[in-house]
Formats: sequence, structure tokens, C-alpha cells
Amino acid sequence: MSRRRLLGTAGAAGATGLALGAAGGAGAYAASRPAPATALTSVGTDSVPFHGAHQPGITTPPHSRGHLIAFDLAPGAGRKEAAALLRRWSATAQTLMAGEPAGGGVAGADGSHDTGIALDAGPSSLTVTFGFGRTFFDRTGLAARRPAALDPLPAFSSDHLDAGRSDGDLWIQIGSNDALVAFHALRALQKDAGAAARVRWQMNGFNRTPGATPHPMTSRNLMGQIDGTGNPKPSEPDFDRRIFVPATPAAGTPSWMAGGSYAVVRRIRMLLDDWEKLTLTKQEQVIGRRKSDGAPLTGGSETTDPDLDRLGPDGKPVIPGNAHARISTPEANGGAAMLRRPFSFHDGIGPDGTPDAGLLFVCWQADPLKGFVPVQRKLDRGDALSAFIRHEASGLFAVPGAAREGEYVGQRLLES
Repeated sequence: MSRRRLLGTAGAAGATGLALGAAGGAGAYAASRPAPATALTSVGTDSVPFHGAHQPGITTPPHSRGHLIAFDLAPGAGRKEAAALLRRWSATAQTLMAGEPAGGGVAGADGSHDTGIALDAGPSSLTVTFGFGRTFFDRTGLAARRPAALDPLPAFSSDHLDAGRSDGDLWIQIGSNDALVAFHALRALQKDAGAAARVRWQMNGFNRTPGATPHPMTSRNLMGQIDGTGNPKPSEPDFDRRIFVPATPAAGTPSWMAGGSYAVVRRIRMLLDDWEKLTLTKQEQVIGRRKSDGAPLTGGSETTDPDLDRLGPDGKPVIPGNAHARISTPEANGGAAMLRRPFSFHDGIGPDGTPDAGLLFVCWQADPLKGFVPVQRKLDRGDALSAFIRHEASGLFAVPGAAREGEYVGQRLLES
């Protein structure tokens, strides 16, 4: 019996008896409006299709658990080995996303067998998303097919980047609403790599669980700020143009990227001890929004547009000139927009009691030079939030469109 059927049977028996903006602050919005509230007993039954116009995990509602992992191809591995690896990974992702056991009992690439970590769980909205880093194209002899949009990101004054936790030949994003299901996918894909690739870095993240609030709400980040108000919406007429490479790509973008997107990944540590020393009023001035409900300081509700021209009784702007919400708004950046889909992280507490915690910032756009870069440059020049965050790792990845039936992800690149 499949995991999906097992959970569905159990559910039937029972029935009868979560801006930072580009800088990683509180303007880092969730990928879309929150999904309707879900009874916790049904969370495991939800599934996301592997095939489609775009890879899963981009417009999928935010998950409660996530893993980001980057690999480098092993010395001597090239295009042939990469194609075989993506074929294995795609097959495993499709199987797990359908709620089925990994490998069907067959030994993996490293000779081991699945341990049944998630045997009694459903698919839990699992998604697996694959991307290629800039160096992948050199190592596979495909430099001529590398998109121009994968040119290295510019340096920013706020960067304190660890090269060992940045970039990579291959990148995978895993998301699920069950921690064991997410870890199972991580472990299965790691084993699938076999001798073809080795882990470069790996990061773990979390968000609020669907159904954990009495009604649908935008999630909060570790600073306590409502974090998901101004994201582009799939219902907007220009959404696809901003987020996805068109079916007929423009000059400089190869045809294999049709339907794809570009992911900017940043590990952004929040200096929570410093942040928590601020008064509520000061925190709201740094962000430009009320902490209680995410509404702009100029009034209204969370979705009210901020009145950036309104002055207070003292003659000063109600939303300060260096407030994160003011600087990161598309109106202040030539309309630059990106789909932010982050995870929070906490990797322990140091000897001095300082938490290693913050945001795994992931944003999606059709062109990072028109999405992430102009906004980050603006934030880098004077965002009040910059004093309370530190960018510690960075990566840029080309994420092709979803595999068609019978294909593996990246096949149009690797076999053309």
C-alpha cells in the first residue's frame, strides 16, 4: 500500500469516529498569499505534481520545512555523468512527490537501501526543485549554452560571504509540510548522487505549519515581523513576465531555459540580540510597518499601499527615508520585482549565547539583473535594517522549466 493510500485510509477511519527584502529583512515576502487554513490531520495527504510548465517549489505555497543543498560534480565527472545523475534525481523526486517509497526496494547509487524514514506519511506537499550554477557549464563542456543571466552577482558592501557555503555546480531546494518527509527526500537525493557529485553545502529551514493559526495569515520571520505582504501575485497580468523565462526566450537566454527562472539564494543572519534591544516603536520605524498586523505606518491594513509622501506633525516622513519598506518597494526601484520564498533557520547558540539564526532568502525572477540586483544595490546604500543583518552566503542558479512526461529535469540542456 502506498504512503498516500495508507494515510488516506487512516484519515477516513478517524473521520468516522509562514522582507526581508532583497537584503533579507522583513520585506522578504512569502511566495504567494497563504493557503486556506487546513486541518492538521489532512496536511499529509496534499501532493504537488512533478510535471508542469514550471518546476514545483516556486509558486507552491510556502512549506513548513525545507532543505537547500548544493553539490559539485566529482573530479572527472562531466556531461555524461551529470545527465545520469539528473535522470536519477528526477525519478526519485517524482516518486517521492507522489507519496511513494524511494527506490522501490532497489539499492541506490551508493548500494544502500531506503530506510523507510517516511514510510507511514503521505506526500505532505513535497516539492523538489533543481538548478544549475555557473560552474556547472564549464565542468560539463556546455559553457556556450550558459545563460548570460548567470554572470556573477556584483559585490555588496554588506556581504560577509563564506565561499565554502556559497555557489555550487548543482542546487536542490526541498520543501514539505512534514519534517520527516523533507529529510527523507534530502537523504534519498544525497544517496542518489553516488560518486558523481559531492555535497558542497547544505542548509535547513522552517516556516509556520499550514493550519497552525485559526485563520489564514501571513507568516512572521524570526524578528517577529509579518513577512509576506507585497510579493507579486500569480493572478497579476505581468507575473509570468517578471518571474519566468518566456516560451520564446530573448537574446542571451538559451531555449532550454524556456519556462524556467533564476534563484538567488542568500544565508542572512539576523543579529537578534541587537534587534530585540530596540523598542517596538524603533523596530517599526526601521521596517516602516506596524509589527502587530504588518500595515504601513501611514495606516490601513497589511495590504494597504504605504503613503510614502505623508508627513507627521514634526514635518518628517511618517515612513522614515531609510525604512526597509520604503527602500525595497518596487516603486523605488524602477519596478524591479522578485518572488521571495524564504525559510527561517536556526543553527544553534554560540558560547556567548548568541543565536545563529536568520533567513534562508530565496527569490525567483526571470532575470536577476532586473530583479534582485537593483533592489539589493539600493538597500546596500542605506537600508536601516542593514545594521541588524549579515549576509553570510550567496548563490545564483539557473532553474529550467519542469520536465515533460518521460523527461528528466535539464534533459533539454544535457542532451541537445
